[in-house]
Amino acid sequence: MNEPTAAPAGPDAARPGVGNLLAEDTRNAGEPGLPGYVLGLGDDALIAAQRVAEWCARAPQLEEDVALANIALDLLGQARALLSYAGELEGLGRDEDALAYTRDERDFRNVQLVELPDRDFAVTVAKMLFFGVYQHLLYTALSSSADGRLAGIAAKAAKETAYHADHAVTWTLRLGDGTAESHRRMQDAVDEVWPFTHELFEPFAPAPGTVDPAGLRGAWLETVERVLHEATLRRPEDGWAPAGGRRGAHTEAFGHLLAELQYVHRAHPGARW
Repeated sequence: MNEPTAAPAGPDAARPGVGNLLAEDTRNAGEPGLPGYVLGLGDDALIAAQRVAEWCARAPQLEEDVALANIALDLLGQARALLSYAGELEGLGRDEDALAYTRDERDFRNVQLVELPDRDFAVTVAKMLFFGVYQHLLYTALSSSADGRLAGIAAKAAKETAYHADHAVTWTLRLGDGTAESHRRMQDAVDEVWPFTHELFEPFAPAPGTVDPAGLRGAWLETVERVLHEATLRRPEDGWAPAGGRRGAHTEAFGHLLAELQYVHRAHPGARW
């Protein structure tokens, strides 16, 4: 598989709408940061849902097919709640569907981790482990937010992501401490995905009522390292750390994912059924 590479940063200031909001938000701590913050979390959940849903009817066993479909639905529910709130905060009259289906690639603010293609089931497991633990820590903290709307969304999401993380832990242990082949593939997946985990903890649009994920990496590492050790897997060394998703720079694979996600809406604009 070709190594995903981030597109060079472009002139976000020239874009209308949320792109401009976020470009300003990442430079200023204060209330204007809330729309970009909520949008980024919503994009994370939306793109993660799209990737997990690709396993429908393709999972390694029937029970896992159902489990992954339910995880994808949980993530989609989080995306709907967050994107709806982001649209209200933005004040441009765009609802969750407009934000999901009519923005261009450079207007999405998700981390690159969630958009990576799942070339192997082990890659999916590694992504679910790293992202699920991160989401659970973040939403648990956000459930005490002074912003009541965000706290309500986070409280529900914290319960869902606890299951997502546990599910990923079970598979990590099963594959990592399984056969020689499953161990090799799980270690390869961890090595492949690890560099993209650093972006999860970049300082992100501080605003009243939010939680800066930069402060969560210690707790995340404690959980993830324990799981990897129990699964007889080696934690990769920190080195190359791709970033830019929060600023609209994405991997080569993201454009293909977005084309599939948005195709029906763009082919039949305004359609109802």
